Amino acid sequence: MNPERVRQLLSDVQSGRVEIEEALTRLKLLPYEDIGFAKLDHHRWLRRGFPEVILCRGKTVGQVVDIVGRLSAAGTTVLATKASPEVFAAVKQVVPGARFCELAGLILVNEGATPRRPGFILVVTAGTADIPVAEEAAVTAEIMGNRVERLYDVGVAGLHRLLDHNRLLLEANVVVAVAGMEGALASVISGMVDRPVVAVPTSVGYGASFEGLAALLAMLNSCAPGVAVVNIDNGFGAGYLASLVNCQTREKQ
Repeated sequence: MNPERVRQLLSDVQSGRVEIEEALTRLKLLPYEDIGFAKLDHHRWLRRGFPEVILCRGKTVGQVVDIVGRLSAAGTTVLATKASPEVFAAVKQVVPGARFCELAGLILVNEGATPRRPGFILVVTAGTADIPVAEEAAVTAEIMGNRVERLYDVGVAGLHRLLDHNRLLLEANVVVAVAGMEGALASVISGMVDRPVVAVPTSVGYGASFEGLAALLAMLNSCAPGVAVVNIDNGFGAGYLASLVNCQTREKQ
């Protein structure tokens, strides 16, 4: 961000030379912060409703620490995905207020900065082994201001476990279905509810599951309408999409 440009824009608004709507449009296009190895988009929250999210995988520990520190200093909510305990330990040294959800692999800073959404998102897993990806989706949705309910280990191998929670399924504004193996859970749920279902294939399964490819293809070929599919193990993408849907939905009366 160029402070001089911001001051000039504020002056133009106060003097009436620039309308507020025009000022907001200009703010959306303000320059990013170039730190050499990354270009930090400090104004993504203004365009998208949520700040830039950091993918830790593929970055060095030092790079993640630098990015988290700069985004945190800006006062916005920080979410870093696919993080290891080693990365979090380094971040904690620079940002003492950081929190680590180890099961989900998420680092969070400045939580609670986003408004609460109406209604709730339900995150469902087929098995216990799918929970890490489900937690990534659930915590992502929570930090974006949503109420999240969890329903774990209710896969189609014991369908009665899912049917016992039929009321909860019907009350959710959005359902996130997380499953590996043959990935049938999303189709079953979509056949039961009148709400959008976000399907998340996981890499859980035996050899012919091809590390989640079988579940991905099964979900893409679902015979039940209303299923949107994210990539393998992409809990973050599912939580983000579910939040966007939920913020457009009025809470049931």
